[in-house]
Amino acid sequence: MGRLIAAADVGSNTAHLLIAHITNSGLKRLVNESEWLSLGEVVSREGRISDTKLKELMTTIGRFRAMLDQYKVKDAAFFATEAMRRAENHDEILEQIREKFDIKVEIISPRREAELSYLSTQMDCASTEPTVLIEAGGGSVQVAYCENGEIQELTSLPIGSGTLRARSGLDQPANEYSLARVNEIIESECQEVASYPTPKRIVACGGVSRGLWRALHPDGDQTLSVEELEFLSWDCARLTTEVIVDRYDVKINRARTLLAGSLTLRYLMGMFGHSEVQVSRYGVREGAILEIARMQEDEWLTE
Repeated sequence: MGRLIAAADVGSNTAHLLIAHITNSGLKRLVNESEWLSLGEVVSREGRISDTKLKELMTTIGRFRAMLDQYKVKDAAFFATEAMRRAENHDEILEQIREKFDIKVEIISPRREAELSYLSTQMDCASTEPTVLIEAGGGSVQVAYCENGEIQELTSLPIGSGTLRARSGLDQPANEYSLARVNEIIESECQEVASYPTPKRIVACGGVSRGLWRALHPDGDQTLSVEELEFLSWDCARLTTEVIVDRYDVKINRARTLLAGSLTLRYLMGMFGHSEVQVSRYGVREGAILEIARMQEDEWLTE
């Protein structure tokens, strides 16, 4: 086994720890742990991370710290994305984490988030063709136009699944007002990327995108069609969360993201003139691990 590397991100839906090692054939996961916190929805409503959510976050970081110690991981990157970026009390929270666990959590920019995600998607969705990358999370959606292996344009849209729920009152079953409101928000915010060049393909990543993929394709096929997303949004709009859990074999928190996620991805596909999107199995954590590994000596690599 090669030297272990860890990446943890405090996202808008989940806090997630990945411990892996790099081999000549790719990245191998050893630990893949997450805790659903819904920080993005709380920050969208209150502007800050509440005391209750802070306790949950500290408990989760403590569990992650114990795992790093258990596996003797020396190289680890901890970072936070949209919810922490927007929380007015983030400085105080990050200082508490540093003092209690000796862990420095870096708030990364939307561009940095997209760069790490794009790097990881090259493991299973590599191409030199002009590509639009859609990195969909709970707080925001990063939309990047990529060409020749680099991000040329990037926009962060405030339409993550939790943010949309908080802004529109969307729930399951969805009433006509909230459904109309969420579509109005998506259409308005997506005008920011309407001037992007037309890509040859679309690649999606991030927790919300992977949730859609797993709900629609338990067979593992990584290509989603417009028709599938249209059906999913129609179905989820009329169902309770509990029925969605049973029908699509997803956890209850993930079930709550499917309606907003499918509406957002479907709209962006239409805007860019594509009827299919390829979903990557990898995301920002894998990208961070790959980047750390690239900075290390080649002798780390194992067969």
